[in-house]
Amino acid sequence: MKQFIAFVKKEFYHIFRDRRTMLILLGMPVVQIILFGFAISTEVKNVRLAVLDPSNDVVTRKIIDRLDASEYFTVTRRFHSPREMEAAFLKNKIDMVVVFNEHFADGLYCGDARVQLIVDATDPNMSTSQINYATGIVSAVGQEMISPGISSSARLTPDIKLLYNPQMKSAYNFVPGVMGLILMLICAMMTSISIVREKETGTMEILLVSPMNSLFVILSKAVPQFVLSILNLTTILLLSFFVLDVPIAGSLTALVGVSLVFIFVSLALGLLISNVTQTQVAAMLASGMVLMLPTIILSGIIFPIESMPGILQGISCFIPARWYVSIVRRIMIEGVPFMYVWKETAILLFMAVVLIGITTRTFKNRLE
Repeated sequence: MKQFIAFVKKEFYHIFRDRRTMLILLGMPVVQIILFGFAISTEVKNVRLAVLDPSNDVVTRKIIDRLDASEYFTVTRRFHSPREMEAAFLKNKIDMVVVFNEHFADGLYCGDARVQLIVDATDPNMSTSQINYATGIVSAVGQEMISPGISSSARLTPDIKLLYNPQMKSAYNFVPGVMGLILMLICAMMTSISIVREKETGTMEILLVSPMNSLFVILSKAVPQFVLSILNLTTILLLSFFVLDVPIAGSLTALVGVSLVFIFVSLALGLLISNVTQTQVAAMLASGMVLMLPTIILSGIIFPIESMPGILQGISCFIPARWYVSIVRRIMIEGVPFMYVWKETAILLFMAVVLIGITTRTFKNRLE
């Protein structure tokens, strides 16, 4: 029995001395419960609401104030013409617009009042929740303003207009997200073992004595994987269009160009992982398991970023897939020109430069 206790103590000592094991055992549950507890939410929060109100009477103002006072909606803009509304949707400045007809208050009592909810239906599940919440608030205010003796024909029921995805197909929402997830994981995993494999097989010496500098050595690892990733991108786009019936409403050239930038970012991230790890197993775990959880939860693939706490929204800004998924949705589904997504593309380019720069600086020219 004493020998068994001695072996148990030895194992405890091994675990306590290994900081990485302790970090996984004690730190990972904390990170996971925070991410799953706060980021995974299907609640409607922080919906950017705009108003087109030519009537501007006491009833419309009460409806707008009630929507703005709720925890679900925030009135961010007031439009004076439909053209302003269309431009705001193209620039991704709003999520929903409430449109009232003229002389709204007068028409409310005779059944001529009309209110319309125009919603970005790129995400069918979230847009449905937004419509339900807004409809409930508008109808409740309408009932409060109508006397009990008024006929039911005067009850206020909003008309719904769905933009970009009137059929409410879920594939329109998930295909861009899955594209980002697949390209991120596959590309990062392909390059994550490229440098560390040279270390394990003992061929790193050949690279270090070559006349090329570190930058070209690193880029030479990415070029073959970049070419193979183009084939993967082509396959994904063909399957999305012909099998899943997801349209490419915008420019195909812009979509392919942005995808190539994102592929390079993913490859650069994999090279950084390969440069700082010591074994291929560790590199595969880092590129697969470590990247998968933040990419799924914090990129907006499944859970809306607007519903997350502010600190997680800030962290999501460092996830490349967040920007790529947003671009793909806007080009493929909404059909916006490239001029409306150039900022997100610039962020991806900046990430690529930073990742390659860090990898080059941390690349060791001497074997340990």
